[in-house]
Amino acid sequence: MRTLKFNYLLTLLLFFPLVFAQGQDESNSQAYWVHEDVVKPSMVMEYESIVKDLVSNMKKHNIQEVQMIVSNLADSRYLYVSPIENMAQLDKPIFATLAEKMGSDAMSALFDRMDKCYDIEQNYIIYLDKELSYQPSGINQTPEGQDYRKFHYLHISPANRAAIKEKMKAVKELFASKGSKMHYRVYKSGFGTRGEFYLVAVAAKDAIDYAQKTKENEALLGEEQENVMGNLFSSLLKYEEYIGRMRPDMAYSPSK
Repeated sequence: MRTLKFNYLLTLLLFFPLVFAQGQDESNSQAYWVHEDVVKPSMVMEYESIVKDLVSNMKKHNIQEVQMIVSNLADSRYLYVSPIENMAQLDKPIFATLAEKMGSDAMSALFDRMDKCYDIEQNYIIYLDKELSYQPSGINQTPEGQDYRKFHYLHISPANRAAIKEKMKAVKELFASKGSKMHYRVYKSGFGTRGEFYLVAVAAKDAIDYAQKTKENEALLGEEQENVMGNLFSSLLKYEEYIGRMRPDMAYSPSK
C-alpha cells in the first residue's frame, strides 16, 4: 500500500505512450491503478484489521487524494482498484496528507505492521472496456447487494488480440439479443501486468445466486452459446477462474 517508488513511477511515465499504442479507446475505457497484496493465509485477520485502521484514519481526516474499491480473492489476494485519468496521477504522494494529519511516525508504524503480512505486492494498470462490457442498465462496478464475484481471466497472445476482441463482441451481441440477465464488466490488461488478458467480472449476491444466474443464462442462450463461447475459448492461450468478493468495509471514497 505504500506510495510507488520513484524509479517505478519513472518507468511508468516513460512507457505511457506504449500503453495507449495497444489500441485503447479513451472514449470507451477507464484506466485503473491496481495495487495487489498477496497476503499470507496466517496473517489475513491481522492484515484486514490494519487496513481497516488505515481506512478509519482516512475517513477521520477526509483524505482527498485516495479513492478505491477493494476486492479479495479466495487465494488471499487483495486488490485495491483506483481510477486514474493518466499516468501522471501516480506521481502524486497519495498519503502525504494522511502522514501530516495522523503523524508520519504513526503512519509509518501502521505500514510497517502491514508489510509483515505479505511477501509479494504488485502494481499494474487495467482498463474497463465499456464497449465489450454487458451491463444494459449502465456500468456499475459495485451493484448494491451483489458483493460476490466471479473473475474470469482470458489470456491472449498479441497475434490474436484483434480476433479475440471481435469474438468478445460476438458474445456481447448474443447476450444482448437474448436479453440476458447475467451482466458482466470487461477489463483489459495494461502496463505492469504479466502477459495480456481480458478480465471478465460477474457480480451476484452469493455462490447460489451466481449458480442460478448461470443456469438460467445457459437455458436462455441455448445452443448459440456453445458456438459463440466455443469459438472464443478455442483461441485463448489460457483460462483462469477465481472466486472473490467486494469489501466495502475496506474501501474508501472521500467526502466532498
